[in-house]
Amino acid sequence: MYAKVIVDITHEKLDKIFEYSIPGELEGMLKVGTEVLVPFGRGNREMRGYVVGFSDVPEYAPEQIKEILKCEEDKRAIESKLVALAAWMKETYGGTMIQALKTVLPIKTIKKTIKKKRIRLLLTKEEGKERMDFYLNKNQKARARVLAGLLEQPEQEYGLLTKKLNISPSVINALKEQGVLEITEEQAFRNPVKYQKKEEKEVLFTPEQKNAADTFKRDYDSGQFGTYLLYGVTGSGKTEVYMEMIQHVVKKGRQAIVLIPEIALTYQTVLRFYGKFGERVSILNSRLSGGERSDQIERVKNGEVDVMIGPRSALFTPFKDLGLIVIDEEHEAAYKSEQVPRYHARETAIMRGKLENASVVLGSATPSLEAYYRCEKGEYTRLTLARRAARQALPSVYVTDMREELKRGNRSILSDRLKGLMNDRLKMGQQIMLFLNRRGYAGFVSCRSCGYVVKCPHCDVSLSSHKNGMLVCHYCGYEIRAVKKCPSCGSSYMGGFKAGTEAIEELIKREFPDAGVLRMDMDTTRTKEGHERILSAFADGEADILIGTQMIVKGHDFPNVTLVGILAADMSLYGDDYRSAERTFALLTQAAGRAGRGSIKGEVVIQTYNPEHYSIEKAAAQDYEGFYEKEMDYRRIMGYPPAAELLAVLVTGEDEKLLDTAVRYLKEFALRAGRNKDLQIIGPASPFVGKVNDIYRRVIYIKSKDYSALTVMKDHMEQYIEMNKGFQTLKIQFDFNPMNIF
Repeated sequence: MYAKVIVDITHEKLDKIFEYSIPGELEGMLKVGTEVLVPFGRGNREMRGYVVGFSDVPEYAPEQIKEILKCEEDKRAIESKLVALAAWMKETYGGTMIQALKTVLPIKTIKKTIKKKRIRLLLTKEEGKERMDFYLNKNQKARARVLAGLLEQPEQEYGLLTKKLNISPSVINALKEQGVLEITEEQAFRNPVKYQKKEEKEVLFTPEQKNAADTFKRDYDSGQFGTYLLYGVTGSGKTEVYMEMIQHVVKKGRQAIVLIPEIALTYQTVLRFYGKFGERVSILNSRLSGGERSDQIERVKNGEVDVMIGPRSALFTPFKDLGLIVIDEEHEAAYKSEQVPRYHARETAIMRGKLENASVVLGSATPSLEAYYRCEKGEYTRLTLARRAARQALPSVYVTDMREELKRGNRSILSDRLKGLMNDRLKMGQQIMLFLNRRGYAGFVSCRSCGYVVKCPHCDVSLSSHKNGMLVCHYCGYEIRAVKKCPSCGSSYMGGFKAGTEAIEELIKREFPDAGVLRMDMDTTRTKEGHERILSAFADGEADILIGTQMIVKGHDFPNVTLVGILAADMSLYGDDYRSAERTFALLTQAAGRAGRGSIKGEVVIQTYNPEHYSIEKAAAQDYEGFYEKEMDYRRIMGYPPAAELLAVLVTGEDEKLLDTAVRYLKEFALRAGRNKDLQIIGPASPFVGKVNDIYRRVIYIKSKDYSALTVMKDHMEQYIEMNKGFQTLKIQFDFNPMNIF
């Protein structure tokens, strides 16, 4: 047998897999992820490596292959577990082993280290007083000042002492030469968490919160490390339950990872966790500098961090004894990677939990259909929080039909009801959030008079408007000419929704000139602390109205917000994606949940051109179970996840003719390989954006009720691609159960 070994992934030059023979005494002892020592290079220097695969047929002449020296049998290095996780990701999601390894073990970058200098007095008190008298007699006042400071506090930071006493380095060096003091240096780590720890308030748990936490603790203490869905309405206190679970794990000497879907959630999340765990909390996200990221990893390895908070990539924090992974707002599409391997953080966290004997807790007020479906099948344990933690009532929700507003001559983006409620709230000094539902927008065409949307007759998704005047389905390629008149009511009000957050901000400032207005979108949050600056200003009451896209409706808690206006609820409803109804329900429910989290009951206005759609009706009623049943009926009929499994194969290349030939051959191969199997193959079709930076794009979809049938098909297709040179200039990605249509 031969082992595939990756040698020090942290350096670019060794970024490939090497082959070694397995000596007889190690046969049966090695597995994927095992740490081994191997001879490397001309000098056969011993290097550490990790087994990433096996083969009984060598790629090189057997006499040229070196032998593994030994395996670190007793060493349970965290890298071994992460390598095993990478191997699982490669098999499950496609791509190369190197791509998977780079996802879980980032390349080392050399960053400037920060040194912290300290000064320590070497004399006794009596000796110090004698020396100080000597300095004063000699009129050496600067030296005397330093000595007086050190007699008061024998060890101090170099910078603070010299600054406080206005002393030059030459004075310190002279005292060092005389044996009065010593200067020590230690590495200082950058800490991106800059919050002051406040006195922690005692939390009084509701019976539901206590039951959820106790169920987790009981299972954990008995060695049952499972997956839980913490399903709780908005404001039900899921975060308090997370913290209680984490504290239980930390007390046992283990660590926890808390995943959040977006950087925008970092500010309030860390503030709450910092109050409980102090400096044992840290963050990892893309807004940190390279030095800050590197230092957090070092702090983790040094055992200085118990809780890591961050978006998807924080899942790979190299904790030595990981005990719990929490995925907050688990329904969010942000947990699906857009880079190869296109992994989903939920499934990957569950696999890491199995490798580490850790539990996984998924939390949401609007769980993904996948998570709820697995609860129904008994794969996850459901913990339910049906009431708000402080017993506040859920907000009153009004659905406004914008077709009626148009008939009354109101062409504004604000309905009369929303405008009136905004005036009332501003008079009472309460705050307002206006959510522009831009998510999932892909150029759909609708009638503003009756709400009709042009859809594909074959795929039950909206057709997307293209600049060439065609309406196209991005699943099957069906297309028709752009519709000028509504096929349903004959109206000529056919078109898309064009307003953005900036235009709405201008309108609000005109309508309410005395109100303080903040806007939160991609433009206003580009800077490193953009999210934190806007959210803290709104929390401190510096503005009356906060306007934003989906980043303002997730997980934020502003007690003075009593009104939420949802503009254009239909925008995400008719994206060209089978998940559009699910996304719309989640966004509307989450947005509505921002209102009335304080002592005053909240109100919500949902503005829509299609108030009869079940996702809008169920969101207004905060009825997740009703929505789940209705949506699952559609998924079963159409064969979409989680009722069935879906594999998307995205092929891109510079030569359009070659690309079209390649995807045709790839589909023909898939049809042959899938013969006698219950597979449905759709496409190839051009995605919504068929060309990006002169790179053309095509996609094939494969459906099956059996996930393993799709992974087998992926393996067959990868082998077919590798054997045919025509695919060498093309880039091919596999995406299982994609969160977004390409």
